[in-house]
Amino acid sequence: TASFGALLRCFPCQRLCGGGAVPPGALPAAAPPPRRHLPPRTFRSYLPRSHRTYSCVHCRAHLARHEELISKSFQGSHGRAYLFNSVVNVGCGPAEQRLLLTGLHSVADIFCQSCKTTLGWKYEQAFESSQKYKEGKFIIEMSHMVKENGWD
Repeated sequence: TASFGALLRCFPCQRLCGGGAVPPGALPAAAPPPRRHLPPRTFRSYLPRSHRTYSCVHCRAHLARHEELISKSFQGSHGRAYLFNSVVNVGCGPAEQRLLLTGLHSVADIFCQSCKTTLGWKYEQAFESSQKYKEGKFIIEMSHMVKENGWD
């Protein structure tokens, strides 16, 4: 009977063998497990390898050229920070007013476009005339940066 034969079908070799030992080579070769192909990490911008650069310490996305550095004497939320003219591969959150050490500013948190780590903030508006030079500039905390390319 066909239904009874299906019950005796050998699971490993899919034949009616009565459940006895399977001869060597009777089983089909096991297929290798499927390989997971992770997409390569791509950044919006790559900085020239010939320039000293700062990168995200978490994912190595390029962040800024050394030539864009304005000051090393800034304070971030969690420690020392650098002020840059421009940065790459960062996203910007909504602006909000914060009372910082140098007065009231409108700032927007910035995060790494690749790994989404909050890096610092962008100065949107300074309310004191002596702080206007910061508008449009970026703070990146040192704990989130690594130096790359030609720092020796």
